[in-house]
Amino acid sequence: MNIEWWLVAELLVLGGCTGFLAGLLGIGGGMLMVPFMTLILSHRGVPADMSVKMAIATSMATILFTSISSVRAHHKRGAVRWDLVRGLAPGIVLGGLLAGAGMFALLKGQSLALIFAVFVGFSATQMLLDKKPAPTRQMPGAVGRTAAGGGIGFISGLVGAGGGFISVPFMTWCNVPIHNAVATSAALGFPIALANTVGYVAGGWGLPSPLPGAVGYLYLPALLVIASSSVLFAPLGARTAHAMNVKQLKRAFACVLYLLAAYMLYKGVRG
Repeated sequence: MNIEWWLVAELLVLGGCTGFLAGLLGIGGGMLMVPFMTLILSHRGVPADMSVKMAIATSMATILFTSISSVRAHHKRGAVRWDLVRGLAPGIVLGGLLAGAGMFALLKGQSLALIFAVFVGFSATQMLLDKKPAPTRQMPGAVGRTAAGGGIGFISGLVGAGGGFISVPFMTWCNVPIHNAVATSAALGFPIALANTVGYVAGGWGLPSPLPGAVGYLYLPALLVIASSSVLFAPLGARTAHAMNVKQLKRAFACVLYLLAAYMLYKGVRG
């Protein structure tokens, strides 16, 4: 598992930035990590199809660590809606396992890049338009929450993100305040990451290793470096989120998502 010093430096910076975004926006950091990890792996000679898949899987695995770090900071402020976490988590686990162990292995890397771009761009537009939900709209009941969780877990598994790009707009659409939605999304990142990481390991078991330290779709050296850096910056992002007003937070969310959607669209079309 040898790794060059300059690559360690790149991954430490990437981990710090993604950890900060995990706390700030509740997106698990995967939205930033997948494009940059794809670029890093491509420069190390990993084929395009495999580099996208490894970037998605490794990004998702790091959310196991950033989620714990950021949710602790949000929980201290009483912002996490644990009732929503309990209602959405069962569907998230089922959807994540289905994506990670099944569909992920069947789709090509270029297709996954295009899916990433489309869903992230859609989420950015929803946040930027800042459409006001109907005053009477509420979160759905038990069945509806399980179904919503299944969709969040499944799509998150295909793009390697913690689900915030779907769960935050969904919860705000249901009149959950933005700060509660971001905090709750951070808590949902852990079951999303756990279910999908298990799926990636199972789906990629037995594949030839494109790099030393790679296990299936996971690149373990990058996972260790990024996770160690990201957990330090996630609480800072969470504190920053609570110091910002709602419009600033939504605009920041949308701008980040647009930039990353554009890059992955380029990768998908080019491939």
